[in-house]
Amino acid sequence: MRAMVFDGSASSLREQDLPDPVAAQGQILIDVHACGVCRTDLHLVDRELEHPKQPVIPGHEIVGRVAGLGAGVSGFAVGDRVGVPWVGHTCGRCRYCLSARENLCDDPGFTGYTIDGGYAERTVADSRYCFHLPEQYTDIEAAPLLCAGLIGYRALSMAGDAQRIGLYGFGAAAHIVAQLARHQQRKVYAFTRRGDQAAQQLALRLGAAWAGSSDEAPPDGLDAALLFAPVGALVPQALQAVVKGGVVVCGGIHMSDIPSFPYALLWGERRVVSVANLTRDDGLAFMHIAGETRLAIETTTYPLTEANRALNDLRGGRLTGAAVLAIR
Repeated sequence: MRAMVFDGSASSLREQDLPDPVAAQGQILIDVHACGVCRTDLHLVDRELEHPKQPVIPGHEIVGRVAGLGAGVSGFAVGDRVGVPWVGHTCGRCRYCLSARENLCDDPGFTGYTIDGGYAERTVADSRYCFHLPEQYTDIEAAPLLCAGLIGYRALSMAGDAQRIGLYGFGAAAHIVAQLARHQQRKVYAFTRRGDQAAQQLALRLGAAWAGSSDEAPPDGLDAALLFAPVGALVPQALQAVVKGGVVVCGGIHMSDIPSFPYALLWGERRVVSVANLTRDDGLAFMHIAGETRLAIETTTYPLTEANRALNDLRGGRLTGAAVLAIR
């Protein structure tokens, strides 16, 4: 099979021909049809994440068809369409797993980071961490649901009942979250890079009440700000925009350092929190919502062998919506 592999020798991937993987007990073998290109993949190749498996096949927004079943698999059959997310394994024994917080597991496995992922023609995955996908989405459209959608959903849930939601970094996750928030009758304010008219116009088309650059003040105070851009300097900016009792939710796995800021920005019971990974319950809840509400998924597609170009476009801010590798 063809695969794009990161071996740590450079900030890029190498195309390789590898043997097909074999499904072990509890695993499913998947013919990969599409795989989303996530900012986490970019953090991996830019060496901003510690201790990856090396070499590793990146990719954790995997959509494909079940090609084979390992012993003991239930809930899936050959030919089923399947989605594979970031969380690929949890221990089931630590205090976090035992208290319905498996996203904080002490001994986890992550697809495309510590477990080979979907930048390949075939992959295997633990069936317990895979999802059936809503049928109304194409394979390309479904891929971003598996991280941009899931992490966005968890970030939005951490905003509680906030009605005025600011989204900082209007890319793959935010353009899905905006639609979820509007579906829930919330008001959305979109913050983009200065001059990114394409992202601002997309936000307005998706129902945002206002769109501007991240250094602008919104026309109304925010009840919550969700940060998807990995820029620590946005935290104090978001705190300035959030009203008393509001929350700033940092939605990325990696962020540049947060600069110092006056305590007055935090005072008034404002909070800064982070989102870490996801639970399988998050996945089931989000896929149910995505099945009930037809989300408009904005994508740019690349062939598997152009994964490096997709990563470079993401790094350079040249994408609107989500990048997806079309593999079959």
